[in-house]
Amino acid sequence: MAYSPCPNDTFVFHAWAHGLVPGAPGLDVTFADIDVTNGMAERGELDVLKVSYAALPWVLDEYALLPCGGALGHGVGPLVLTREPGQDLTGRTVAVPGERSTAYLLFRLWAADVVPGGVGNVVVMPFHEIMPAVRDGRVDAGLVIHEARFTYQRYGLHRLADMGEHWESTTGLPIPLGAIIAKRSLGEDTLELLAASARASVRMAWDDPGASRPYVREHAQEMDRAVADQHIGLYVNAFTADLGETGYAAVRSLLTRAAAEGLVPPLKPDALAFP
Repeated sequence: MAYSPCPNDTFVFHAWAHGLVPGAPGLDVTFADIDVTNGMAERGELDVLKVSYAALPWVLDEYALLPCGGALGHGVGPLVLTREPGQDLTGRTVAVPGERSTAYLLFRLWAADVVPGGVGNVVVMPFHEIMPAVRDGRVDAGLVIHEARFTYQRYGLHRLADMGEHWESTTGLPIPLGAIIAKRSLGEDTLELLAASARASVRMAWDDPGASRPYVREHAQEMDRAVADQHIGLYVNAFTADLGETGYAAVRSLLTRAAAEGLVPPLKPDALAFP
């Protein structure tokens, strides 16, 4: 399995990764940035992966979407940051965390509405390099995710727009960010077991939040503990335990809108069905 070293993933999967979930299959964990795991999924490299919801149209023939374990919610949207407040992005260079990231998909839907002249160049960077690049003038704006919501002021940057606010105001739905997928070739019984294991790991994390703290801290790089706790509180929620009807509606809406704009291939009618 591959997932990110971010606090929400290490919090959610701590119990499973450490063999604490009764009956769950053992995990051999690879830590990787979401843009890397998206590519791994397209190449079919691992059994279970955390990927961007935006990447699903390219991988759902081989992988099934698990109904739990991912990141989806209200008030969790990516931000567009600039050095100066109110900066016009027409023709500007924008750094993004991946061309098949959900953040970039939301950005393109937003830009189609509010940047009629279109942005200029888009450059892909690991998300932790984006704010320094904006601060240092190497790019005009940056699309940031994860804990950058809580730390961008430290870089002297300004929030130009919140992709989540735009999404929620136009759809009324939560924002689909990261999904957990597993190979369909594993079979229905194994897929059901993987979903049950992920759900149990989430619930164990909630039942004893302190148990995962060393694992979270080990992989959170230089992140402040308070920021890590905010990160977990924001991205791990009821949708992590179960997408439910509202979660699935949000995923369908995102990918349907994106397909209508020609940004992703259209989904097959039963592509999101589990297992």
